[in-house]
Amino acid sequence: MPWLIKSEPDVFSIHDLEKVGQEPWSGVRNYQARNFMWRDMKVGDRALFYHSNAKPPGIAGVAKVASTPYPDPTQFDKKSEYFDPAATEEKPRWYLVDFEHVTTFKELLPLETLKADKTLSEMLVCKKGTRLSITPVEKNHFARALKMAGCGAL
Repeated sequence: MPWLIKSEPDVFSIHDLEKVGQEPWSGVRNYQARNFMWRDMKVGDRALFYHSNAKPPGIAGVAKVASTPYPDPTQFDKKSEYFDPAATEEKPRWYLVDFEHVTTFKELLPLETLKADKTLSEMLVCKKGTRLSITPVEKNHFARALKMAGCGAL
């Protein structure tokens, strides 16, 4: 199943992922987004990498799930902004997966373009009030986004 993952580019961009190759997707503190990683993502699943809080926001490339889920270590780190005092090593609350870089688009596929496209306008990221950092993507939406970005099948 394809996914869409959001990150603010000044925090962690597709270019950062390209440099490091693989990264734990830590700091997710929404239960629905956590559950997508914990229960639904499979190694090898592809994800559209979306730059949020950017001018303009949009899809910047593709990553893939590179690990099975495991407890997010930031929940246990008292110095982390993602520390959760209710989480314990025995009963973690937050899980993550690692993402691996697949490709960086030559040009950003802006949200405005997604909304203007008859097919892509149905994506959750285009719907008003949808603010989740991780959302499922229909296979036809994933394929259409790749085509619009000038990529072949990935």
